Amino acid sequence: MPPLSTLDRRTVLQALSLAPLAAAIPQALRAQVDQAGLISTDVCLVQPELTEGPFYIDPELVRSDITEGRAGLPMTLRLQVVSADCTPIAGARVDVWHCDAQGVYSGVENLGGGPDARGESFLRGTQMTDAAGVATFQTIFPGWYPGRTTHVHYKVFLDGDAVLTSQIFFDEAVNQSIYDDHDAYAREGARDMVNAADVIAGRAGDGAYARVRMTEPDGAMEAALVVGVAPEGRAGGLLDWLFKKA
Repeated sequence: MPPLSTLDRRTVLQALSLAPLAAAIPQALRAQVDQAGLISTDVCLVQPELTEGPFYIDPELVRSDITEGRAGLPMTLRLQVVSADCTPIAGARVDVWHCDAQGVYSGVENLGGGPDARGESFLRGTQMTDAAGVATFQTIFPGWYPGRTTHVHYKVFLDGDAVLTSQIFFDEAVNQSIYDDHDAYAREGARDMVNAADVIAGRAGDGAYARVRMTEPDGAMEAALVVGVAPEGRAGGLLDWLFKKA
């Protein structure tokens, strides 16, 4: 794909911001959730269970701002947790973790010769969902590392039990435009994995892609995903669980 101009990139991101999320939201909560950056449709899709990967730890950091000063495009990430009948779930625990702009995870030994960040805790945190089922994190757009496309990990807990472990993905045009436009993501060598070739992203399906929009005038980013939780905490494929709003 040829490089996008600055105008083209902005057009792409604005167009993607209009893409619907695969979840229905009760009418009474529609205005509140819309203000949080989420959009309702007529169906709920339960998110698939995806690999936790080797980098999960529970640092017990209940906080909204998880950046700890890491360089990168500022991103407000909102996850709305809903039940199979599309009802927002308040009081759910949501853990989020992802790599920094250079592909480094905190708190663990990084693969591929990356810097040792075992004593750090950047880009990890926990939030409880509010009355609209929304957990909000202030973070940065994730970088990449060899063998994986761009992604964010998350876990959902209900009553102390983990009911879903999954990942969030972003449209490939968004990934590349951000990496091209922001110096924090500059790397030696090219990315070796994109969405279409990533096995885990392929398993996730379109419902695991965040809705995004750019905010002005600061040039920051907002991203949101509706997270459907399967009955009794059993997460299945997106096509295995399709619930239409009554």
